[in-house]
Amino acid sequence: MADAPEVLTAKALAGTRHGFLGRTGGVSTGVVAGLNVGLGAGDDGAAVAENRRRAVDAVAPGARLVTVYQIHSPTCVTVADPWDETSRPEADALVTDRPGLVLGIVTADCAPILFADVAAGVIGAAHAGWKGAFTGVAESTVAAMEALGARRERIAAAIGPCISQASYEVDEGFRARFIEQSPESERFFAPGRPGHCHFALESYVADRLARAGVATIAPLAADTCSQPARFYSYRRSTLAGEPAYGRQFSLIALG
Repeated sequence: MADAPEVLTAKALAGTRHGFLGRTGGVSTGVVAGLNVGLGAGDDGAAVAENRRRAVDAVAPGARLVTVYQIHSPTCVTVADPWDETSRPEADALVTDRPGLVLGIVTADCAPILFADVAAGVIGAAHAGWKGAFTGVAESTVAAMEALGARRERIAAAIGPCISQASYEVDEGFRARFIEQSPESERFFAPGRPGHCHFALESYVADRLARAGVATIAPLAADTCSQPARFYSYRRSTLAGEPAYGRQFSLIALG
């Protein structure tokens, strides 16, 4: 693994300190080798702590990390004062207008979204797996940012590394759930083997953001599943029969 973490950034989030990280530059070993930041990955606690320190230092040195206990929900929390990592609230998004904090989301195929209204000094981060995206995590994050003074037409959102449509096979029951909610969701599914299709998670998330009134949306188009040297992937690890899978960080702080 490389000595320094790889940090992907989005021009749309200029004026913030932010980054989408992968698995390079960490100290974990075994099947989660690299920059695993997942507390539930069965990894050595000291290694995870060191990886988290390295990740924060690579994006927002000196900032205090704030994360949530992710549960694939639409719930967004507002951070006024940081909490202890041992008492994280259950949620899948967080927003703040406080300098000195870095908001963190962990993913391993789900779509991480980083948000900013630089003029208002408000930022957000969301974990958008299919369940969270389907039930409105993007919309709840935008609403929480507005409550802090942001304006949705000024908000920029970048969608980080996530599973691509080519890698994301689902069954017809999965597809039917989306079509029932909105017939227009048909366009996010491509034909697959009999009884199956492929879901475009990143495009679906981008559409939900656009419908929420977000003016600037920047998908990074980086597939987690097909790049084992760069990213952790739940699906890839599951298909390989591995006993655990790592998680990568997406971080944002006020500039």
